[in-house]
Amino acid sequence: MAITIDDILQAAEDHQASDIFLQEGEVPRMKIAEQLMIFGDDPILLPQMAGLWQACGGDTLTDTDRDSGLISRSHVRFRVNLHKVLGRMAAVLRRIRTDIPPLHSLGAPDWLLQRWAQKQNGLILVTGATGQGKSTTLAALLQWMNENIARHVVTIEDPVEYVFTNNRCLFTQREVGRDTPSFARGLRSAMRQAPDVIFVGEIRDLETALTALQACETGHLVLASLHSANVSETMERFVNLFPAEQLSMGLHMLAHQMIGVLCQKLVPNVQGKLILLPEYMENGGAIRDWISKRTLANVNDYMNRGSDPNTRTFMHSAVAAYQAGIISEAEAAAAVGNEAEFRRAVRGIS
Repeated sequence: MAITIDDILQAAEDHQASDIFLQEGEVPRMKIAEQLMIFGDDPILLPQMAGLWQACGGDTLTDTDRDSGLISRSHVRFRVNLHKVLGRMAAVLRRIRTDIPPLHSLGAPDWLLQRWAQKQNGLILVTGATGQGKSTTLAALLQWMNENIARHVVTIEDPVEYVFTNNRCLFTQREVGRDTPSFARGLRSAMRQAPDVIFVGEIRDLETALTALQACETGHLVLASLHSANVSETMERFVNLFPAEQLSMGLHMLAHQMIGVLCQKLVPNVQGKLILLPEYMENGGAIRDWISKRTLANVNDYMNRGSDPNTRTFMHSAVAAYQAGIISEAEAAAAVGNEAEFRRAVRGIS
């Protein structure tokens, strides 16, 4: 009996796969603990892919790319990207965790994030490459607020991943494409919904970036994610959204409204399980002035000194994890991207 899409979705949950890769005419694959695995022996056939596309709201004749969501029979939620590969239907499904882990269990600097979360206004950025746990950290931080601070939280997400149960906070969760046409439009609308906190799933364009900073200026706490490799690149990518004629304004607003940046990498530990290595920076003092003047090399130098407990580089995190026996030397060096620099840091040579 041929394997069904439902069988594949259930297997992904059973094996804790992060992603499922389906292509018409190809054997299914899953990513388990960052390793790509073949699932079964039989290729996915046209009727199966067409059924999946239709279940996700895709038009098999006219659509070439579409973002959607899907809930399996066992109520597991997936984020879905439908696309074509040489004219054949394909899909990548990311399994969405619905259980929100405690903030302290993630390996992020929970003490720092909690301090940031108690501020009345400003911008908190959680960044990293795709699949590095940004959504989970942000959900855990929002859940910490839900348990400790009474606030109205408006979220704009694509798609909604974690569904919150109101506790001390009241959540208004909105999904791009279903409840609002875009992040920027949802963010502007959120300003009229009496929020205390606004969560923007991703900052992708100038309008979203500018509106987020304006929300901070008018007394709101804004949490957002951004795709960037480290703290320095986060600030560069953010300000590069602004055209030349608005760059000075963008730098000034970012310097004065940003509370801090947390950048994440997930790496295998010695048991093969993924752990989080953080790089973070709290904005203030001389850092604010350096951002305003775009002298980010000064920010890098300051972070590399390691003298401020509110800042930490990936190098510091990787060295500490390696010396504690948590990750291997090879994984630590790969995480920082410079084996020679890593070896120097391990020996205490700056």
